Amino acid sequence: MISLRTASPKDLELLQYWDTKQHVKDADPDDDWDWEKELNFDPPWREQLIAERNGEPIGCIVIIDPYEEETQYWGKVPKNLRALDIWIGEEANLGKGYGTQMMNLAIEKCFADPKVTKIIIDPLKTNTKAHRFYERLGFTFVEERIFNGVACFVYQLKRYYRTKI
Repeated sequence: MISLRTASPKDLELLQYWDTKQHVKDADPDDDWDWEKELNFDPPWREQLIAERNGEPIGCIVIIDPYEEETQYWGKVPKNLRALDIWIGEEANLGKGYGTQMMNLAIEKCFADPKVTKIIIDPLKTNTKAHRFYERLGFTFVEERIFNGVACFVYQLKRYYRTKI
């Protein structure tokens, strides 16, 4: 059983370790999460979550409100969206359905707010496994965009198209 809990400074070493894993780097090669700072910064527009399986940390999910997010990474977007980042820490936990369970929990969490109309994500253009994963969850391709010099595909999940997997 997968559950989500709020990340805290006690997760610093684990998150920094996961960031050294090749499959994590491959999914987000240019991102420095600066965990030491971010785990101590709790803005109202972001949730940093640790996914646990039977009490053991297996991954991380970050949910943001891209309209309110301070760096405006997503550019000009309408209100009432959420954006997700997700990864599994250890290679041994890949391909076991944990990512699907994590995403279902994150999607439920986002759409628990009745004002949220869509969830957006930005996997790397080259990450075809991620594209298929998100499409299986009901996300649809929107466009190709360059974020911080990196080609990504933008996908969205509209509230009214969501069916539970």
